Amino acid sequence: MNTSEEKKKINHKRLTIRNIVKRGIFITIGAIIMAYGLEGVLIPNNIIDGGVTGLSMILSHVTAINLSLFLVILNLPFFFLGYKQIGKTFAISMLYGIVALSVATSFMHHIQPIVENELLAVVFGGLILGVGVGLTIRNGGVLDGTETLAILVEKRLPFSVGEIIMFVNVIIFSIAAFVFSLENALFSMLTYYVAFRTIDIVVKGLDDMKSVYIISDNTTEIADAITERLGRGVTYLHGEGSYSGEDKRVILCVFTRLEETKLKDIIRELDPQAFTIATDVSSVHGGRFKKKDIH
Repeated sequence: MNTSEEKKKINHKRLTIRNIVKRGIFITIGAIIMAYGLEGVLIPNNIIDGGVTGLSMILSHVTAINLSLFLVILNLPFFFLGYKQIGKTFAISMLYGIVALSVATSFMHHIQPIVENELLAVVFGGLILGVGVGLTIRNGGVLDGTETLAILVEKRLPFSVGEIIMFVNVIIFSIAAFVFSLENALFSMLTYYVAFRTIDIVVKGLDDMKSVYIISDNTTEIADAITERLGRGVTYLHGEGSYSGEDKRVILCVFTRLEETKLKDIIRELDPQAFTIATDVSSVHGGRFKKKDIH
């Protein structure tokens, strides 16, 4: 057996029955939450979501055909694209999520709306959608084919996934302005933004990691304070000042967004003139430093 075949076999083994059941349960919960946001908040207030879901909502409003039907029909091409270009596991998870969303919206079609005010619908609709979609994405599912299209188009065009999704949504929200009103289209854009930010929090969590580079004349004091008071380990990097030519020790530290304020307080207290660069970190692995409580 060659190496590539061994890797494939290992990857298939990793997806156990327990993992499949867990994924299915969370995708189902995510789809139900999103369906409630659509049927119980957005649709009664003539506010739409972005992507294929938004287009489905517009077509359902114009034709009076159940939203659940359009959700399946419009997403099917993206399922086949995902199956061919991305992989079987991704495509099956996507199909299951879309079917679950379709069934859930069908059952909730006549549900009593919880709000009948556009501003409240923007806030609560966006939050509910964000939680549902974020929970689904976090567990390997997809509830809208637009993301699949963006991933595939990105490989052929000089645009990022975010830019492609934004371009698609501009078209959809423009159509919404004609079908509903300009005001409703603007409310829809705000709802999408709230949902997008909520998805980010749900997927990454409040423990989303960041890294910071600190250049200071008091690196030892700052490093000791971070270790003792923040409970985080630090790494010294060696640099050289371009103008002065002096050797500089640069502190590198990884922390969570909840610890950011405390870290800034430490730096401000020990060296208000310190130069800092903070960046988001997509993932952190390894390290033997045990996290201690902040004090």
